[in-house]
Amino acid sequence: MRQFLSSLSYFSIFFAPFLLPVIVWILTPDAYIAKHARRALFSHIFPVIAAIPLIYMAVTSGSFGSVIGYLILFGVIYFGAFVYNVILGIQVLREPAY
Repeated sequence: MRQFLSSLSYFSIFFAPFLLPVIVWILTPDAYIAKHARRALFSHIFPVIAAIPLIYMAVTSGSFGSVIGYLILFGVIYFGAFVYNVILGIQVLREPAY
C-alpha cells in the first residue's frame, strides 16, 4: 500500500496534479509516503513556477520570435516534469515492499 500511494502521488499528474499530493501529504502518518507526496507536489508545481518568469519575458520582449522561443522552452520544461513524474512513479512501484 505504501508504494501504491507514493506512486499515485507521482501519477496524479494525469488527473489531479496539485490536489492529490497535498491530500496524501497532509493525511498520511507514514513518513515514506509523505516524502514522496512532497516530492511529487514540488515536481508538479515546478513547471508553473518556471512559467511565471517565462510569461513575463515573453510579454515584455515584444518580438514574436522570442515569444515562440519562450513557449518552446516552457513546453520542454513541462514535458521534462511530466516524464520525471512518470519515471519516479514506476520506480516507486518497483521498489520492494517493507
